This record gives sequence, C-alpha cells and structure tokens, in this order.
Amino acid sequence: MDVARELSIQLYSLRYLADLEAQLRGLAALGFRRVETIGSHLEDARATRALLDANGMTAPTGHVGLAELRAQPDRVLAQAKTIGIEQLFMPAVPADERDGQPAEFWRGIGLELARLAERFARAGIGLGYHNHHWELAAYPDGSTPLGHLLDASRGSPLTIEADLAWLVRGGADPLAWLERIGDRLTAVHVKDIAPEGQNADEDGWADIGAGVLDWPKLWRASLDHGARWMILEHDKPADPLRFARESRAYLLATVA
Repeated sequence: MDVARELSIQLYSLRYLADLEAQLRGLAALGFRRVETIGSHLEDARATRALLDANGMTAPTGHVGLAELRAQPDRVLAQAKTIGIEQLFMPAVPADERDGQPAEFWRGIGLELARLAERFARAGIGLGYHNHHWELAAYPDGSTPLGHLLDASRGSPLTIEADLAWLVRGGADPLAWLERIGDRLTAVHVKDIAPEGQNADEDGWADIGAGVLDWPKLWRASLDHGARWMILEHDKPADPLRFARESRAYLLATVA
C-alpha cells in the first residue's frame, strides 16, 4: 500500500470544523487525497462530488444510516454512485432500537443487512457494518451481539469495517476479532486511545501514535487480513486538523 497516496480519513472527525469545503481544503493542504463520508454528505451528492473534485480528492468509502437504507435504498445507491463511493458502511444501530435486545435481534440485523448487501452488490456497491463497543456486551452464554450479527450474515456479501479501538474499549482482543472477521474485512478505522486519565476533554481518544495502541502491529495485521482501506478517525478531537496532521505524520513514519 502506498500509504501517502491511499491513506483516508473519516470526515466525522472534522464535523466541528466549519463546513465541508473548509474540511476538504484543510485536509488537502495536509496531503490527504481520500476521505470517508458521513450520511449527511449523501443528501446533496452532486455538491459533495463537486467539492471533492475541486480539492483533488475522492471518497471511495462512506457511512449511511440504517433508516436511510431501509427507507430509500435505491436513492442511496444513486447518491453513492454520484459521489464515487465504492463501499458503504452502516455505522450503528440506533440506541433506542439496540439497547437491551436479545441475541435474536442481532441475528435479525445481520440477516437484514445481508439482504441489503446482496441488493447493493448487484448494483456494484459494497455494503458493510461498522462496530462499536456495545456489540461486545456478552450474553449469559458468552456470545456477543457482534458474533450473532456476523454468524447470521455469513455467506452474504456483507463486509466489515473494523473499528479496532472500539473493540479494545469493549474489552476485546482486536487481533482475535480480525481472525474471526476473516476475509469479510474491507476497511479499518485507525483510531487511538489515550493513556488512562488523559484527554478527558476528547472522551479519552488520542492522536494516532500518542495513545496506547500498537498501531504498527495492528496496521500489519489489518492488511494481512485483507483491509483495502485504512481510515483515520478521532471521535472528538479538540483540534481536528492537528489530529489529521499529527496522525498522518506518525503513520507515514512508522508504517509507510
């Protein structure tokens, strides 16, 4: 992988920095050429594509909400194609739907996403799931929501975007989950966790390389398991462009 050329960043990390035009301009100045969109960028796909083109950038991946997938899948497909997105990920089941649900609920989500992934695959767009930590809360038998979702969707085109830092926050071994995800892995969120007691104003996240995760090791493992897109993310950076600049510099120095 040509890290300097292919490294991407999730635009959710820059959501508090003015508007999309300013976000893309700032990232382009730092050397980024790829981004991952959030759901709102699909609303005016032509405008999003125009801003990407103007800044010499592409968005091969993007996020889309479950409600949009359920209500208007054909429109989502059309919007994604306009922007140039190759792979969409559903980032989270809404809290009011997921909290306290039994294993059967998560198997149902896996089946629903599998059917959607088949529909999207026929149209030439990938569809996947992005994890957090709540899918790791174990049931009495030791199984987890994420495990049930994966098992129920097995054999379908549904892919996985592994957020390794959320796996760690959920008390899991990210390398073990990469093994379990196997060849369904297509993207990884490259995110870091601050040392205990630090960065409370950033919800305990850190610039990549300033935290506790061994990203050179995790990077190699991610590529070995088939990750095509490595996407920087910080859920609450105090300075979004600092996060982008420092994290990119660290990765170019350690994994390029």
